[in-house]
Amino acid sequence: MSGPTAAERPTAGPDDLRPTRRPTVTVDVGGVLVGGDHPIVVQSMTNTDTADADATALQVAQLAHAGSELVRVTVNTEAAAAAVPEIVGKLHRLGVDVPMIGDFHYNGHILLVKYPETARLLAKYRINPGNVGAKRHDEHFKTIVRVAIDNDKPVRIGVNWGSLDQQLLTELMDANARHDDPRDSRDVMIEAMIQSAVRSAELAEATGLPHDRMILSAKVSGVRDLVDVYRRLAALTDLPLHLGLTEAGLGMKGTVASAAGLAILLNEGIGDTIRVSLTPAPGGDRTEEVLVAQQVLQSLGLRSFLPQVSACPGCGRTTSTFFQEMAQQIQDYLRDRMPEWRETHRGVEDLRVAVMGCVVNGPGESKHADIGISLPGTFEEPVAPVFIDGRLDRTLRGEGLVDEFKEILESYVTRRYPAPAG
Repeated sequence: MSGPTAAERPTAGPDDLRPTRRPTVTVDVGGVLVGGDHPIVVQSMTNTDTADADATALQVAQLAHAGSELVRVTVNTEAAAAAVPEIVGKLHRLGVDVPMIGDFHYNGHILLVKYPETARLLAKYRINPGNVGAKRHDEHFKTIVRVAIDNDKPVRIGVNWGSLDQQLLTELMDANARHDDPRDSRDVMIEAMIQSAVRSAELAEATGLPHDRMILSAKVSGVRDLVDVYRRLAALTDLPLHLGLTEAGLGMKGTVASAAGLAILLNEGIGDTIRVSLTPAPGGDRTEEVLVAQQVLQSLGLRSFLPQVSACPGCGRTTSTFFQEMAQQIQDYLRDRMPEWRETHRGVEDLRVAVMGCVVNGPGESKHADIGISLPGTFEEPVAPVFIDGRLDRTLRGEGLVDEFKEILESYVTRRYPAPAG
């Protein structure tokens, strides 16, 4: 991808370095506002059998507790569709009110009509225009849209390169082959994805769905493809865009690839809601994808979810693992305290904490944080200065150092982020 040269780039002042949001319409998804000037929304998806109401309700609750603001469930069978009201009821009894989205492929036009209570309770429908049917594509698509209109629900028109509208793709490929200077097949595929999304939105609106009841996505599994397709799509529509790699992959690969693609687009103001589609390890924690999505947004300065801990990587000056262990303990402590702090100490998610391992950068990093501790490195004096708001507050030493620092943290949070009056 080409871009401006250094000489062509505009000179930016401090205020210009912050990402600029691309203006979009606002879509209300079960009370969560997506698009416009609203914060970028984090969402996730269950991997349970939706027909198993107990397992699905439990995982929805876990994802919501981790910070997912929208949760999508597969609705692929009659048993799954029939289970949705039971799942919603179980969530209400658990005190979980996260909007639940139905993911439909192939038979959504049948299930949404046959199970009207499910259609009523879902906060949004996801339609894949690539698999609503080949011979009766428009008819099936419009059936889902009409159900959305009748129930006043928004839809996400979610194009995916793995299930792209083959008729549209064939038409574009054939037209490209007849061209004197044919384009690369990758470019034609991207064009097919964009046309599928835009045409489907136009068909939905022509069927009667209001413009502000649609969200678009065009998911691929490669970072460069993701950036290219969303840049082009964003230039063509003012509808909110759902971002994310499809099939991002396992572990570090999925995390890094998702972060790379999302960061580029979000920093250009493209994207209104995101999902990090990680493949969990066998028996792994599904909520990991929520935490990664939150960290992407927080690292870009777009939202704050959890106090951030700065910690050095370690070197030959830090042969002891104590500072690594303490950094982990403090990070876990902050995460454990956030459910309560979020209710009683508004703004605490912006707190910056430093746990450093030696005298080289330790005091400086600790001064830049709201509260920080600089632990002694190898052969350094066994003392740990604590800095609060840029000033040396006290010096700790001894085996109770971690617990003492936690007490200082608690006191600082109470003082800086006082509980609302009344």
